[in-house]
Amino acid sequence: MPNRICALLWIILASFSLGGCGLIETASDTVNSLFNSDANEPEPAPLPEFKPEVELVDRWSARVGVGQGKTYNQLVPAVYGNEIFAADVEGFVIALDRFSGDEKWSRETLEPISGGVGVGFGLVLFGTLKGEVVALDVDNGTEKWRAKVDGEVLSPPSVNGDIVLIQTQNDNLVALDIDTGRKRWSYENTPAVLTLRGTSTPLLTNSFALAGLSSGKIIALDTQRGFPIWEQRIAIPQGRSELERVVDIDGDMLLSAGVLYAVSYQGRVAAMDVQSGRILWQKDASSYRGIAKGYGSLYLSLADGQIQSIDERTTTVLWSNKALERRQLSAPVVFSSYIAVGDKEGYLHLLSQIDGRFVARLEINESGWQFVPTSGVRVAPVVDGDWLYSYGNDGSLIALTLKSKDE
Repeated sequence: MPNRICALLWIILASFSLGGCGLIETASDTVNSLFNSDANEPEPAPLPEFKPEVELVDRWSARVGVGQGKTYNQLVPAVYGNEIFAADVEGFVIALDRFSGDEKWSRETLEPISGGVGVGFGLVLFGTLKGEVVALDVDNGTEKWRAKVDGEVLSPPSVNGDIVLIQTQNDNLVALDIDTGRKRWSYENTPAVLTLRGTSTPLLTNSFALAGLSSGKIIALDTQRGFPIWEQRIAIPQGRSELERVVDIDGDMLLSAGVLYAVSYQGRVAAMDVQSGRILWQKDASSYRGIAKGYGSLYLSLADGQIQSIDERTTTVLWSNKALERRQLSAPVVFSSYIAVGDKEGYLHLLSQIDGRFVARLEINESGWQFVPTSGVRVAPVVDGDWLYSYGNDGSLIALTLKSKDE
């Protein structure tokens, strides 16, 4: 079996979209048991040596339950005001002061959380494996409402002050009333036969509900009634086997200055006009992670572990760093003048936006969080101002700032 397909299987829980959550979960568990073992994992690239130029300083650490759990979950923390919110797979939700790490409140919801957390307009939102969406009060964690949807929720809900937008594992979109959780509209899509486990987080503006699908398409809907506005394909399935034809858009899309950026697995990275869906440019790429943008460049974590910088106007590859191949990188984020990514062994890497050179590295389980070694960093770090927050697979949440080596 080609290495890239082996890698896909052990990195991600594939699920056959043949209808019904039970069948999807069974297929996912089977693939997980067959391929999610050390014996089947290709050896990650050795860590390169370099001279650090800045230092990542651990400001505080906290424990968020059991973290991501044993399956391929991608629970992400969210910053809202002066607080950061996080959840674990067993239903533990916590609110912390983002500067001190002091607990504001916590709640044992006893729900199997699989999509979260989303936060905004007074709500902390998450979705469950049982196909429920739960809204908590941002101030104290009390439950405001819950709603049933037609599938697993594997990405954070989005909110715009009027509706809460959900994308289910079977590619359906559901809009819920922000105050009551009552369904306002839904839009059904036909998922691919074989998909990666996960969905990109849907984007929500006052006018557009935007979602990347397992078919390699992006769809834009009217937020008031759920009517389609445009649909655009950025990846065409190719190959003889279903594995070779996987073209999911699982990485989070990026909306900036009226331009929507998205990337698919075994497909392309593309820039589209958000009003019309017209493709402004596209370029071959393969990624199941999201996109970052800074200094006029886009940054990608490719499926093979390369980190790439692309000029957003000319589509020229400005630099490509191959030193972290096979390390199962998180999506990149822009942090100060740098790019930050996590990897499967629990390292956080900082690279220069200018040329992709390494400037700092931190092993998360050695940054002050000593009770257990981290089992990797799957989700992208969260950046707010001068602070970066990294959520390890084991539940370790670390707050970091930068210090110059000259200080």
